[in-house]
Amino acid sequence: MNAEVVLRRAAGPDAAGVADVWLRSFGAALPTVVRPRSDDEVRAYIRDVVVPGRETWVAEAGGRVVGMMVLAGDLLSQLYLAPEWRGRGIGDRFVALAKERSPQGLTLWTFQVNRPAHRFYERHGFVAVEHTDGSGNEEREPDVRYVWRP
Repeated sequence: MNAEVVLRRAAGPDAAGVADVWLRSFGAALPTVVRPRSDDEVRAYIRDVVVPGRETWVAEAGGRVVGMMVLAGDLLSQLYLAPEWRGRGIGDRFVALAKERSPQGLTLWTFQVNRPAHRFYERHGFVAVEHTDGSGNEEREPDVRYVWRP
């Protein structure tokens, strides 16, 4: 795990690695959140929709995807790291890249139970501006909307 980490745009062959990171990270960080999609459905969605149709970035180390980020304009839609790669500055690099790509500001959603994510985003200047009961997301899990403005 001492390999150099490179951030780059995802391509079709990365979809399996992106899905693996998403599934492992979600499971480790959010064990109490009920996922509405099976592992196979997540893999298909990432393969058929996310990687080809969204601005998807990967962190690659040693030829392996160890992190992923999805941007949709000023929405930081997803940011997940392989559990064993957390705490190595990759998330910081992804947020810096997101800010470069959207210099006018960013917004994102995270679940209320994900306290480590709250600390991470707040450390990067994001401010919580809305708390919901979760009725607007497919997991039906209370969430928080964060905003970053330069």
